Amino acid sequence: MLYRSYRYSQWDGTQEIFSLDAEELMDRLSEEVLKQGDVMRALREMMRQGYQNRDGQQMTGLRDLLEQLKNRRRQELQQYNMDAVVEDIQERLEDIIRTERAGIDRRLEEAQQQVAGAPEDQRSEQEGLYKLLEQRAGRNREKLDNLPEGVGGQIKELMEYDFIDPEAQQKFQELLDMLKSQIAQNMSQQMSEQIQGMTPEQMAAMREMLDQLNQMMRDRMQGQEPDFEGFMEQFGSMFGDNPPQNFDELMERMQQQLGQMQSLMDSMSPEMRQELEQALSSVLDPETQRAMSEFASLMERMMPMDDIRRQYPFLGDDSLTMEQAMELMRKLQEQDKLEEALQQAMRTGNLEDVDPDKLAELLGDEARRAWEELDRLRKLLEEAGYVTGDDKMELTARGIRRIGQKALQEVFVHLKKDRIGAHQMDSRGANGDLLGDTKPYEFGDPFLVDLQSTIKNAILRAGPQVPVQLKPDDFEIYRQEHMTKTATAVLLDQSRSMGLFNNFAAAKKVTLALLALIRTQYPRDSLYIIGFSDYAREIKEEDMVNASWNSWVSGTNLHHALMLSRKLLSREKGGNRQILLITDGEPTTHLEGDRAFFAYPPSYRTEQETLKEVKRCTQENILINTFMLENTYQLVNFVDRMTRINRGRTFYSSSANLGEYVLVDYVNNRRKRISA
Repeated sequence: MLYRSYRYSQWDGTQEIFSLDAEELMDRLSEEVLKQGDVMRALREMMRQGYQNRDGQQMTGLRDLLEQLKNRRRQELQQYNMDAVVEDIQERLEDIIRTERAGIDRRLEEAQQQVAGAPEDQRSEQEGLYKLLEQRAGRNREKLDNLPEGVGGQIKELMEYDFIDPEAQQKFQELLDMLKSQIAQNMSQQMSEQIQGMTPEQMAAMREMLDQLNQMMRDRMQGQEPDFEGFMEQFGSMFGDNPPQNFDELMERMQQQLGQMQSLMDSMSPEMRQELEQALSSVLDPETQRAMSEFASLMERMMPMDDIRRQYPFLGDDSLTMEQAMELMRKLQEQDKLEEALQQAMRTGNLEDVDPDKLAELLGDEARRAWEELDRLRKLLEEAGYVTGDDKMELTARGIRRIGQKALQEVFVHLKKDRIGAHQMDSRGANGDLLGDTKPYEFGDPFLVDLQSTIKNAILRAGPQVPVQLKPDDFEIYRQEHMTKTATAVLLDQSRSMGLFNNFAAAKKVTLALLALIRTQYPRDSLYIIGFSDYAREIKEEDMVNASWNSWVSGTNLHHALMLSRKLLSREKGGNRQILLITDGEPTTHLEGDRAFFAYPPSYRTEQETLKEVKRCTQENILINTFMLENTYQLVNFVDRMTRINRGRTFYSSSANLGEYVLVDYVNNRRKRISA
């Protein structure tokens, strides 16, 4: 027995009142399962498309999430201009130069005021200092006037420049720290934060770290094991509170960081890219530049970044700082990774690689809730016992029964107003099923006395007295229901035409409905399912959902199917035996020995061998009822000859009403009588 657990919580506006339960989910998947024969594929399609909940609201699917992600990227690409990163550096340099020039003028003015206000005995000394300051200011102005045009050259010159204004010097140091941190970010986010204000000794330690990192990469490429533990023991503090646990993880982190800078460079115009490269290289000493260059080269050889570096076509006008641009590159790379995970989930139906936290970060909490709802679908089916819990996610016996019940509801709905199987039976006898109502006893009836009703009749007739005097008219007996046992073989045409003309899904649905009908209404009956194309074979109930039409071999071997059905039905002793044939074409194949011979148009030999098997079925009192999904001349002519031999019935229908005809015929061929 399946026990359900319920969890209650305070309403916060996010709960889904009308979300799907396992039964409704299985019902919605049943049609696609019948078409595809694969519950995983059916669930994957629902995840891809989304679905409507019970109140008609459309729930977000993977395709919607993917489109939202693309729209978000499109908006960002249309908003920003990556060349503005260099423009931002240029503007900061211009501000530094303006501040320095204004500082020079202000410092000279202050010095003049000091000279004018100095006592006579100190005035000559102050004038001397002013001349020195004036000479220094002249040299500084000359350097500022002769700065090169490119940002890289300006930064390099200003690094050798002796600032007069403290504010300009502070701004320039902040610019250097920013550029250094972006370089360090190629290796570690934590190192990017530590490098700001780094002393020459600390810069030397970073160079040592780079040299050892480069050595580890050379060792790996030469087939040797890198000394990762020794490296982390010495430099682990540079990687923050969550350091990498092995060399491969270290490389993956650095590859991702370096890829962000490469994507930024690739997304700029060639001129601006050159300017930025010069600006970044200008802040490092030659030894550090060498180590960084070797690191980038080794990384590209060992772990090519073609999959993560990407040129983004920015079309907007909004400017970005270097820090903002790198953050945007990080976000775009995460969007690319999330897009790949969503596409993979659409292909496989597995949501494990989709990070819900990234969904919420990039697309908002609604996206996370959509992921949680989609992830809940598979768990619902597993917890309800409809599918297995492994990666294959195959239907269980309970899942197959549920699909059959859904098919039964769809194709048998028109008979709900009447009782199933309410047909007379010629013979009478005991051992039937007792009904709830009674009747007066008549001669020849089974003596199944309803004692309470019998005594009541005597008291009503003669009045209360002891002992109660019974007469024959007082006796009342229970009614009985007599039913026969039926054995049925469904011959399911699996030839190529059944699939090409979309008839097989309907035929398969009807077969599952028959299974559900027998399991629920006629548990004593037997049903055999035989699929046939070039050969015939029995299809077990648990394999029925996965059954498909034969798309690679031509042939409709009704001859073999009748032989196999006759063999299976011979196991059933007593009761009615019948064959329900569902086909869309005349037989084109027959058996000779154990080999199938195909001919189209159908050969005379195939028709004769098939009709001989029809005659054998007739001799064994097996009724054949045929349901034609096409009414071609050849098929009608053959079925007419078959019906004359067997005295069965023939129906022409379509995939839309096939279930109605088949199930009506199945019930009509049962026999039932209520004793009277």
